[in-house]
Amino acid sequence: MSDNSKVILITGASSGIGKASAEYLAQQGHIVFGTSRYPGSFPKPNDYTILQMDVTDDNSIQTAINQIIENKGKLDVLINNAGFGIAGAIEHTSIDKAKEQFETNFFGTVRLIKSVLPIMRKQDFGLIINISSIGGLIGLPFQSMYSAAKFAVEGLSEALYKELRTSKIRVVLVEPGDFKTNFTERRDIDKISATSENFSKVIEVIENDENNGQDPILIAKLLVKIINKSNPRLRYVIGAFDQKLAAFLKRILPNRLFDWIIMKHYMVV
Repeated sequence: MSDNSKVILITGASSGIGKASAEYLAQQGHIVFGTSRYPGSFPKPNDYTILQMDVTDDNSIQTAINQIIENKGKLDVLINNAGFGIAGAIEHTSIDKAKEQFETNFFGTVRLIKSVLPIMRKQDFGLIINISSIGGLIGLPFQSMYSAAKFAVEGLSEALYKELRTSKIRVVLVEPGDFKTNFTERRDIDKISATSENFSKVIEVIENDENNGQDPILIAKLLVKIINKSNPRLRYVIGAFDQKLAAFLKRILPNRLFDWIIMKHYMVV
């Protein structure tokens, strides 16, 4: 392990952004531990270690983190990436389904942060990177619970950034647009909402954007840059030009005009 090598934990590393990032970080010489709920269901990776972890289970989280500390004695970087998406009209989304979305995408992040902070405080350094989404900046039609959970991650990270500012622990938000992963196939679609013409049009746009999205290796390369910075900023938006532009325009345009632009894109006007 070189002097610049970091011990990194990335959740949800069995596919998509997590897998691409774990592979690339390992290729850069870092010691990477990825997590999956079912690590035995896919081939064992060559460059990094996969640990069993369910981010909705405190015992599962602590067991995996203990393995890292026992093996390496420290944890430099936590990347909270695990998550999934649900799609449906708010009126048809059950409370149980909404809670399931938050348990993984928001409270999973909270659990990991609470578990690693005592370690990072004791070693007096650390970096926490939370993978949010442009959907955490812009409320997306028929993805209300996904957006809501990501908005919550945004607020959590903003607060944590301020709480830890006087320490040597840094907090970063990465806000991807559409990237070509298996996220599209794994989306949980509400059956009642699926009968709606509006829903069908919106989902068609969403899936087209995702299927034509950028390569997740770009996120992996961004993560390397962030990890190498001594004082990274809080937010990094990454995606196609129009998606980065949308994140910028939300800050400067009147709400009604900006919302019209978004609704026009998703064909709901």
